[in-house]
Amino acid sequence: MTTTPASHTPSTPNSTPWTIAVLGPGGVGGLVAGLLARDGHRVICLAREETAAVLAERGVTVRSGTFGDFTARVEADTELREPVDALIVAPKETGLRSALERVPREALGAGLAVPLLNGFEHVDVLRGRYPAEQVVPGTIRVESTRVGPGVIEHGGLNARIELASSTAPHARVEAFAEVLRGAGQQVDVLADETAMLWGKLSFLLPMALLSTRYGVPVGEVRTVHRDRMLAVIGEFAEVAAAQGAPLDVPAPRVVHGIALRARPHTPDGLELILKRRRGYPSARPAFEDERLSAIRGPGQSPGTGSRGPTEPDAPPTARTP
Repeated sequence: MTTTPASHTPSTPNSTPWTIAVLGPGGVGGLVAGLLARDGHRVICLAREETAAVLAERGVTVRSGTFGDFTARVEADTELREPVDALIVAPKETGLRSALERVPREALGAGLAVPLLNGFEHVDVLRGRYPAEQVVPGTIRVESTRVGPGVIEHGGLNARIELASSTAPHARVEAFAEVLRGAGQQVDVLADETAMLWGKLSFLLPMALLSTRYGVPVGEVRTVHRDRMLAVIGEFAEVAAAQGAPLDVPAPRVVHGIALRARPHTPDGLELILKRRRGYPSARPAFEDERLSAIRGPGQSPGTGSRGPTEPDAPPTARTP
């Protein structure tokens, strides 16, 4: 087993280790589980029987230019059987409800439930299952992939996490943020839960929609399909404002931010297309739910907003990366 890299000094010897369950130890959950376990916390990964067996035997292996290459021991089970200090919720959103069956309400105890998922609907699902004062929505910006059970490859972006809750006590949120920081992650505690969730999607959703629709990398969306991109971003801003989270920058500055953050040849959309061809489920974009209908005028069809059509006239031709 690889020892802890010299660049990381565990923070827990000077503090009390937490017991943290991770539901969905994939690209995101597995990375966070590995970092927390390396820092000395007790981590329980919740997964299917086959995956749980591998994790219990081999632990979580992380390969990362940022965090180093290491293997950390974790516990693993198919169901949470004891109270924990925190539960990180990180399955694919399409399988969220079934995954939550692994965490009975009484088993969670007084622990925090912290989803690191995209979108909004999962927050209501969690608050319907667990006490609202224990639910702390979060977002994470990271490039991380599960290449095998318990094996995580972390790309060039650090794991930046944001936490915000309209129902949980601020002191408890900040305490958990400190645990994550101690494990080497960048964490911000924000005041506005809704703005935090929309802030993540302000970059992710428009680019994911268009790169997947056209079958091209993000860089090509910004150039060849720029008009479509502006239309989607404008529509997105209207949806955000209707939900009480107006974007704090106009569309041109949003586009400029995308140009700065997105690498020209990143095949984001192509990855989504390939996953669909291989049978992976994909979450339905938020633009197609009832949130968008709130700002559509009479007679407007899906994919048409006040700033112009957001669908191409012909089906895209998918390219191979």
